[in-house]
Amino acid sequence: MRFSKSFVKTLRTAPKDETARGAQFLSRAGYVHKELAGIYDYLPLGLRVLENIKTIIREELDRIGCQEVLMSSLQNPEPWQKTDRWDIKKMDIWFKTALAAGGELGLAPTHEEPMTKMMQTYISSYKDLPVYVYQFQTKFRNELRAKSGIMRTREFLMKDLYSFATNEAEHEQFYHAAEQAYKRIYDRLGIGNDTFQTFASGGVFAKYSHEFQTLTDIGEDTIYYNADKSVVLNEEVLNDEVLAELGVKREELASAKAAEVGNIFTLKTKYSEPLGLVFNDQDGQRKTVLMGCYGIGVSRVMGVIAEKFCDDRGLVWPEQIAPYKYYLIGIGEEGSKQAEALYQGHEDQILYDDRNLRPGEKFADAELMGIPYRVVISDKTLADGKAEIVNRATGASELVDLQNIL
Repeated sequence: MRFSKSFVKTLRTAPKDETARGAQFLSRAGYVHKELAGIYDYLPLGLRVLENIKTIIREELDRIGCQEVLMSSLQNPEPWQKTDRWDIKKMDIWFKTALAAGGELGLAPTHEEPMTKMMQTYISSYKDLPVYVYQFQTKFRNELRAKSGIMRTREFLMKDLYSFATNEAEHEQFYHAAEQAYKRIYDRLGIGNDTFQTFASGGVFAKYSHEFQTLTDIGEDTIYYNADKSVVLNEEVLNDEVLAELGVKREELASAKAAEVGNIFTLKTKYSEPLGLVFNDQDGQRKTVLMGCYGIGVSRVMGVIAEKFCDDRGLVWPEQIAPYKYYLIGIGEEGSKQAEALYQGHEDQILYDDRNLRPGEKFADAELMGIPYRVVISDKTLADGKAEIVNRATGASELVDLQNIL
């Protein structure tokens, strides 16, 4: 990417109603463009970050035997009516639209119903199971309060995974594999040390579900944890019965604000039963498929990382999800010539600031954008055959031989 050819410009100010610091930087640095409250466009840099997050998630899910699909956002009312979730009084986050020929469609807030209905075509025998299917899909939820930038929006990118099993043991085996995959995902995203698997309400499906909560002052949830963080609970399940079952005392727990970055649920037959998803077992008996669901809000994770990895000057992306690894600046006639030569052949790694601006303005934009390494090739450093590399996260600077710069 040549900065001079990009339509994106860094901004001095963020949208007036953007209060979260990371969200302000995402707008000012040209990663996102705010359309309305809770509705954002992803610009070239922001899209690259999203794709890098998706790649990490995809690799870990494929590793445990999952298959990727892409389903429609437009929703047929029929399966939702069968599970009693089409009525706006039962699920108040629907966006619905009228068809020109009459009738209604919905914009998917999640995909349990359509995924279950689709599987009726492909599951009929125990030989067809287990199946693990996921997608990256835009979801729509009519949130009462959209806030914290891209952390809580009305339109967002989600990874939703669904498991289909013949029995409890088969389901539990995959559930545990998904837990471990999620932990690897958060480690690779750079937030593993501050992200905890948390006991939460299982609703009508099970006694507990599990959330993955990342510590952050801007988080909407409060979590409670013991000294070694081996037991972590969402505030919603903090009661004497749960504490006794988990073997901890209230006075042993500290609390902190956190943001949910994922969740996993045992669904049992909540959706498969009303939708008639059944199979013939080895004895020819008809049985109902057992299900689980596993979500990660991809754009939400991006927002959480932006909040956690920023300072007074701008964003500080972890290297593995940054849009580019290097922010390249040439200073002086020979420095600019060598910068141009370095850029050629390394376009996927380098954001090249070739604009006709003062070095100080380029340095400020490099810090605002949060690219992991700033590479400066100047006439001064070239006198010794060197270029300067500055680590955005630590501020450390070193001179490196030009031929070994990358």
